[in-house]
Amino acid sequence: MSTRIDCDTCAVRGLACQDCVVTVLLGPPPELTFDDDERRALAVLADGGLVPPLRLVSPVEGPDVASA
Repeated sequence: MSTRIDCDTCAVRGLACQDCVVTVLLGPPPELTFDDDERRALAVLADGGLVPPLRLVSPVEGPDVASA
């Protein structure tokens, strides 16, 4: 038995991606990401109290670890 996860057929795509375990594990679909200008605009709105601040965390690269 296998499980197929297809965001294209999700009934709440876009509305509930922030609560979806798939987007936590794999990241959001490309069209649901924010570019730098959009992030700055949302930060200005959040600083003014008009919207809640983003909880979006961008991944960072960890240190290179050599295998022993």
